[in-house]
Amino acid sequence: MEQDYLKAFYEDHCDEDARLRSRHGMVEFLTTMRYIEKYLKQGDRILEIGAGTGRYSHALAQKGYAVDAVELLEHNINVFRQNTLPAEPVTIRQGNALDLSGFGDETYDLTLLLGPMYHLFTVDDQRKALTEAIRVTKPGGVVFAAYCGSDATAIQYCFVRGMFKDPHYRALADPATFKLSSDPAEVFALHRREEIDALMENLPVERLHFVGTDMATGYMRDTIDQMDDELYELYLQYHFATCERADLVGASNHYLDIFKKR
Repeated sequence: MEQDYLKAFYEDHCDEDARLRSRHGMVEFLTTMRYIEKYLKQGDRILEIGAGTGRYSHALAQKGYAVDAVELLEHNINVFRQNTLPAEPVTIRQGNALDLSGFGDETYDLTLLLGPMYHLFTVDDQRKALTEAIRVTKPGGVVFAAYCGSDATAIQYCFVRGMFKDPHYRALADPATFKLSSDPAEVFALHRREEIDALMENLPVERLHFVGTDMATGYMRDTIDQMDDELYELYLQYHFATCERADLVGASNHYLDIFKKR
């Protein structure tokens, strides 16, 4: 069943497809695709869990890869279908990242979990989503899991927009570490690297990369949107050169954890 808070957010407040097509949003998209393409092989089957409106599923299907997609929200599924070209080898069904019982064990070469971890607020649910994604992936296959970063939210919203002046938002921050907590009322689950590391403990995987998919981009959106082509290309080169740096990645709005199933 659709979660009311997600339905309201994605129908009324967020055009996810348009976000990833903006110049600053393309940094996250291009970074994610760069790493996906690093591990793609001819004939691979792909599952995208929480596919949204299908920005990644369609891009990969248009390259000739067979893609199955599952999405919770009917609104997103309708947009996904509207965006599907006749020749695309892609399917879409409604479903939940916590229960992929309609998909067989060890079926997919690449599994994308690029949205669900944004909206799962308990460790049990987060582990369940990861476990399900790993279950449907072949041994040696690669899983991509995306997260929202706590510190970028604290800086860009709680400080820059002054939200910490509101006692409600101030109460969401740990008084010593400023790690933000959140619940469905806040829409997004927020993480730091150490929490993601703890989630991954004892899972049958080997980490390949931990990436900040937008890094400094969120702090300079207007500047990036106004760059000419030459400067934008140079910024992309800088971003790709630094997006795995441990001393910088914690400031990213979005993280991408990439790991191989043993």
